[in-house]
Amino acid sequence: MIVYPAIDLRGGVCVRLMHGRFDQVTAYDEDPPARLAAFAAAGAAWVHVVDLDGAEQGRAVQHALIGALAASGLAQIQSGGGVRAVEDVERLLDAGVARVVVGSLAVNAPDTVIGWLERFGPDRLTLALDVKLVDGVPMPALKGWTEAAGVDLWTALDRYGEGAARHVLITDVGRDGALTGPNLELLAEVRRRRPDLQVQASGGVSGLADLTAARDAGCAGAIVGRAIYEGRFSVREALEAVS
Repeated sequence: MIVYPAIDLRGGVCVRLMHGRFDQVTAYDEDPPARLAAFAAAGAAWVHVVDLDGAEQGRAVQHALIGALAASGLAQIQSGGGVRAVEDVERLLDAGVARVVVGSLAVNAPDTVIGWLERFGPDRLTLALDVKLVDGVPMPALKGWTEAAGVDLWTALDRYGEGAARHVLITDVGRDGALTGPNLELLAEVRRRRPDLQVQASGGVSGLADLTAARDAGCAGAIVGRAIYEGRFSVREALEAVS
């Protein structure tokens, strides 16, 4: 399983949100390049970078900084936030980003995203399906987690037939940044319904046991943010735990 240390960018600094809320922000440091270098030095082959300003505003905001991080060559970058047009995908890929994360459009414009998958290849895009549980049903949350979609997670996934997509990132927004453990039941259900997809777990990782549980649930990757920033475990310890 791949461990993706996270760099969430807001105003050019590394932050974390609580439950995806932009009014509950913790800033950690003001040097994202140094943070990337530290993750790479600890052995991280991939780093997950999010343009939170872009996610909130619905347009790319920090592509220049993300491009600079990718151009460093220190680690492969998976990045998204504010990706709304094919030009956003092209700009990130041209800047050296290895995989572009597509969020809201993956739910409300599947035909467009399927076209991108066909054009760029399924290894170059990750579908980010952020969900809130409504009466126990996982419902995608759109536009920086501020709006609800009109379909459930399973309907959203069914729009991508087998072979259309390869990578999907599942975030339980209610657990994001809360250090309460990932939603293993939800992740296992995604794997059961769609064994063809490489699932990345996101939201709630608080300890090494959460990472091994996600691996044992069949996840191909896990995004880790606050737990690393607050020293609950190191990147090196995380990589060793899932190796």
